[in-house]
This record gives sequence, structure tokens and C-alpha cells, in this order.
Amino acid sequence: MSGFVSFVSSGPGDPELLTVKAVDRLRSAEVVLFDDLSAGPILEQANPEADLIGVGKRAGRASPKQHHVSRVLVDHAAEGLRVVRLKSGDGGLFGRLEEEIVALNEAGIPFEIIPGVTSASAAAATAGIPLTRRLTARRVQFITGADVTGELPPDTNMAALADPLATTVVYMGKRTFPGLMLRLVEAGLPASTPAMLAEAVSTPAERVTRFTIESLAHHLEETTSSTPALILYGPLAELDP
Repeated sequence: MSGFVSFVSSGPGDPELLTVKAVDRLRSAEVVLFDDLSAGPILEQANPEADLIGVGKRAGRASPKQHHVSRVLVDHAAEGLRVVRLKSGDGGLFGRLEEEIVALNEAGIPFEIIPGVTSASAAAATAGIPLTRRLTARRVQFITGADVTGELPPDTNMAALADPLATTVVYMGKRTFPGLMLRLVEAGLPASTPAMLAEAVSTPAERVTRFTIESLAHHLEETTSSTPALILYGPLAELDP
């Protein structure tokens, strides 16, 4: 008899941002497969008798391949166990959720998806700004700054990303943002457009720094850091905290 998988989104890092349902599933789990960014205090909510298995992927580090993660997930659920697949942020945003769902469907294993606080919302809250703004930011767009090769996706819609009336959030974009900035300016977005770099959001090490898109690109060219971060740019960054 097959088990059951709960895809639990852990939020950006602060265990107090876990949903009640997420905590319930962690406490009843028999196996927890967790991402790197879901480790630490969040795992303290897990059933103390559960098997904890790290399957996280981080840029620039040796990481499990996605097919291996999906296989481990299926194998444990096939043993009839209650499995939590713990994903950072919201698993539905650049979290490789679809591939794992496909693997479960092919194996005939039932599952549920529990959403969580995405780091974009947490970053805006830390900065003291909303993601939308009357008249000047009616649209929010979330994009990835890196495709499967680690480069800026070649089919990126630059007209949309250069929209001055949109809030744009770039996930996994620290390395590629300098190149993206040049393309944004070429597409008509002013180099003086406000931007923010939000690092280690909702953790004790969190830091939000304000730039323009041009000065942020220069900053990222001159610094290296493995700290998880995302980039926001657009009219919202004009607000003072």
C-alpha cells in the first residue's frame, strides 16, 4: 500500500512564518526530505522520530540530481510512509515542484500541496513596502535569473521586464543580473530605476540594501557571496522604510 506525500512550503527561513498546516504535517511525518534553506530551526518542528534526509540544491555546490530526489521521494512513499517534501519559500515558485509531482503521478502515489510565504513577500515586508502600488505598480512579475545552464534564459521577455509600471522580483539572479541590467536599459528602462537586494530574508542574517539597477549591477560584479538573495526593482523601491 502506497503512502502519502505532503509538499510543504517552509517559507523563507523564519519558523514563525510556517503555516499551521505545515507544522501539523511536519509533526506527523515519518520521513522528511528537506532543502538546504529549510534546515535549521524549521526542522525542529518535525516529528523527532522521523527520518530526516537532506536533498537540497545550491548553486556552485555539489547537489543531488533532480531525478535522484524524485526517486527517493517515490521509494519512501511506496513503503507506505507519510512523507513530507519540505521546500523553501513557496514550492510552486521555482521549486522544481512539477517534476516531483510527475514522478508521484507515474507511481500512483497520492499527494497534497501546502503553500507557503514566498521570499518576495517576506523581503517586501522587511523593507516596509508593498509589492503593489496604486497607479504606479499595478502588476507584479516573478522571474528566474538562471535557466538550467545557470545563465539568463535566452527567451526572456525584455519588453515585460522593462515595464516601468511593474514590480519585478528576480530569483536566483545575483550572477546574471549585471547582464540583465544592460538588456533592461537597452529595452528602455532607466538605469536609475530603484532596486533592492534582499539577502537571507527572514533569518537573523537578513539584510536589505537599496540601489539603482545600475549600481546594483556594479555591486554584484565586484562582490561574491553564497548567501541566498533575491532582487526587486521598480517603483516600489522608491519608498523609504
